[in-house]
Amino acid sequence: MCFHSKQSKDAQTIAKRFKAKVFDDINVQSDRYNGFTFPKTPVITNKLPDTIQLYNWGLMPSFSKDKKFRVNTLNARIETLAEKPSFKNYITNRCLIISDGFFEWKWLDEKGKNKQQYLITIPNEDPFAFAGIYNRWADKATGEVLDTYSIITTEANELMAEIHNTKKRMPVILTPENEQQWLSGVEVMQFVHPNLELVATPI
Repeated sequence: MCFHSKQSKDAQTIAKRFKAKVFDDINVQSDRYNGFTFPKTPVITNKLPDTIQLYNWGLMPSFSKDKKFRVNTLNARIETLAEKPSFKNYITNRCLIISDGFFEWKWLDEKGKNKQQYLITIPNEDPFAFAGIYNRWADKATGEVLDTYSIITTEANELMAEIHNTKKRMPVILTPENEQQWLSGVEVMQFVHPNLELVATPI
């Protein structure tokens, strides 16, 4: 799973990395995003692939009656995207969720009373992208409009299975070479086993 992430690079750095423009009035940096606060984080959508925007973490399906629903949709399992009512209508709404790290806890005992936190990055803590899906949701009562997303997760690789040793999941981290494939709508199961070197640092 993935509920805590970060994006500490400045706008110029991620604009250069993703060959996209960043509007001057948005803040793209945070040392930690807590998914359960549904923060706005930088994304690139397949609708505007040359622009970095801020979307709320926690996808809101069109049928959602209120914002409480998004606590269920911070992550979306890649294996069941086409089946789950919350996600199946948005498989073609692809986005890159820009990050340079995420946080996971290793259970040191059976009940998880003792845990070791790790920061997971790629080498040199370079920026990367999680695979995501998104939807624009409107509150029928207030008229409020939210742009929202979920991070796609998959079965943990060897490193992440050792750290996330309870559910053994991890986010789908795209390589620079397959980011455009994800945006273009390639079959999702091609991304079930991310092939990217990761670095785990205890903190």
